[in-house]
Amino acid sequence: MDKLIEMLRRHEGVEHKVYLDTEGLETIGVGRNISATGLGLSDDEVDYLLQNDITRVEDELDRTFPWFADLNDARRDAMISLGFNLGLPRLLKFKNALASMSEGSFEEAADHFLDSRWATQVKGRAIELTDMIRSGNYV
Repeated sequence: MDKLIEMLRRHEGVEHKVYLDTEGLETIGVGRNISATGLGLSDDEVDYLLQNDITRVEDELDRTFPWFADLNDARRDAMISLGFNLGLPRLLKFKNALASMSEGSFEEAADHFLDSRWATQVKGRAIELTDMIRSGNYV
């Protein structure tokens, strides 16, 4: 199997971002056609990518916010969802909300998150996440 993998990587090339192949089809990895007419991703592959992204975001939040590790599961997951959706650079712009989180002022933090363009864009998601931050419980 190792020789086959080596050969396919050499023949197809390895691309970590989407590119158009010689037929103009969106492709990624080692020749994986992910266009609308292609193979796409299986549920297992989608879940694998998701788990990797969750781990990445959780690590970023843990390195960035000393208080993150002390949150209960619901608040941690709300913050992971925020980091996942926004990305760390945009999340860092929520200075008032993050300051309130660091002080354990969860009502205030939720209000700050809701008082944003993000909240108007994501609507129900913002309500669910801020309810989790407020209460410390899953909704």
